[in-house]
Amino acid sequence: MQPELQPIRTGNSLPAQDYAVQQHRVLRNTYWLLALSLIPTVIGAAIGTNLDLGFMRASPMLSFFAVLAIFYGWIFAIERNRNSSLGVGLLLGFTLFMGLLLGPLLQSVLGLKNGIQLVVMAFGGTAAVFAVMAGIATTTKRDLSGMANFLAVGAVVIMLAVVANVFFQSVTAYLVILAGFVLLSSLLMLWQINAIVRGGETNYVSATLTLYVSIYNLFSSLLQLLGIFGGNRD
Repeated sequence: MQPELQPIRTGNSLPAQDYAVQQHRVLRNTYWLLALSLIPTVIGAAIGTNLDLGFMRASPMLSFFAVLAIFYGWIFAIERNRNSSLGVGLLLGFTLFMGLLLGPLLQSVLGLKNGIQLVVMAFGGTAAVFAVMAGIATTTKRDLSGMANFLAVGAVVIMLAVVANVFFQSVTAYLVILAGFVLLSSLLMLWQINAIVRGGETNYVSATLTLYVSIYNLFSSLLQLLGIFGGNRD
């Protein structure tokens, strides 16, 4: 009598075929939700560009810490509800809010003579980086989960630098922080997509949140750098 053949199982105890289907589903849902999240962002940015947010400039430190509290509070709420439809709704609301915050930056850049060109360049650069990181993440045979601790430390260091520079107002530090955001955001995309492909991330709401924040930070950082070094003010 031959022994009964058992299906190959993965770390999450799913048969190999079901495991592959789950990976594909999470990746597909993440990309769809990420694309959907850009719609509220564009709407929010359009509204924010035409809003007078002078009250925030009247008390920049208070506004900064208020926005920071809302940002992390909203992320916490999304993660707490990531397994329900409420999590999706909170995520889309979050992207609308982030679009509003993008408004003043777009106002400033679009006020330059080559502002539209800079926005297109920042968008193109962001799309190119995302495509490259996604390509590497899905084709590499390496497990990149070991990057998690490095990225967590990097995120903490950058946020502490952001908070510190609110008080010191150093132009050099500001440029270094922007460059840090570009690097960290790119590596976060690589790590998160690789985690989905390898089964380390099984929740598409959490995955979308990480990718969205990475794309947002990358785009806004590139746009600021382009505005500083390539802006035509004549």
